[in-house]
Amino acid sequence: MIELEGVPELIDPVMVAAFEGWNDAGDAASTAVAHLDREWKGEVFAALDAEDYYDFQVNRPTVFLDNGVRKITWPTTRLSVVRVGGDKPRDLVLVRGIEPSMRWRSFCNEILAFAHELGVEMVVILGALLGDTPHTRPVPVSGVTSDPDLARTMDLEETRYEGPTGIVGILQEACTHAGVPAVSLWAAVPHYVSQPPNPKATLALLNRLEDLIGLRIPLGELPEDARAWQLGVDQLAAEDSEVAEYVQTLEEARDTAELPEASGEAIAREFERYLRRREPGSGPGPGLATEGGDTAFLRDPGSGRTRPPKPEQPGPEAVPGAEAAPEAGPAKEAPRDADGGDGPEGPEPPGEGAGDDSEE
Repeated sequence: MIELEGVPELIDPVMVAAFEGWNDAGDAASTAVAHLDREWKGEVFAALDAEDYYDFQVNRPTVFLDNGVRKITWPTTRLSVVRVGGDKPRDLVLVRGIEPSMRWRSFCNEILAFAHELGVEMVVILGALLGDTPHTRPVPVSGVTSDPDLARTMDLEETRYEGPTGIVGILQEACTHAGVPAVSLWAAVPHYVSQPPNPKATLALLNRLEDLIGLRIPLGELPEDARAWQLGVDQLAAEDSEVAEYVQTLEEARDTAELPEASGEAIAREFERYLRRREPGSGPGPGLATEGGDTAFLRDPGSGRTRPPKPEQPGPEAVPGAEAAPEAGPAKEAPRDADGGDGPEGPEPPGEGAGDDSEE
């Protein structure tokens, strides 16, 4: 463990974590935590020792010049703290790094040790997966937990996923065993435009996080970035009839699947969220510009325009319209194969998921 600064005394802290790699399609989750750190000027107070958890041939260190002096940045996971002011101030402990290459149980134990020392009340882990969801619709975000009481009180889904897992699943299960309330928020990224960045998915994760922890999150340029992203993908789809036809197929499937959800209760819930974001003095509500199906979309969605093959999948999981891998990362990390993958993360005992082959 590398101590960078003294651990601060925190107010009602919530830990928010995201990891680059398999759990981070379109870099949506890691970008969301980076946004929180930037907007609230987070102060890094600790980092995990890179030697303990990373294969440097997989995640290589980088060299940079600082006033003419060569320095090295090592791949690691850092912890920072931000204080959110207002009538009810509270602190966030932000955990941002790369999915470790080895010793996953020790990795989670270190993070939980910090959570215990800082008095963290809940851990929220952000993830993004590749799914059969059209870019023209609101990004599906599911909230899952393995705690039945938490699922009931916070309007979350109790995860029932079985299959390969990543560090998000291992950390959530470690929290459960340690008695720390834990929630995973998963955004579904269109598999046919999986290249990062995906500001629309990042925005959707932040909106859901805002509802979950009851804090207003400054969004900065994210809504405008999301609109530019969607317009860019629209233009690419318009230039290729096969892609346009495929997107239309996904739209029809999504709209049909969501018809039963258009109940009075669902509409009332969405209206309550709208009102919360329009409180006097708060300005335009976060995410309102991109909650509708025709407002938000990539500055550089990629050059490929061939129609992607529709993956064979094991079946829909907790994320509406996302039937792909629960933690399928961006194409550069985990190319999509014919088997599709898995759905939103569920509990898996530490030691049985990916990454434990290197356990020391």
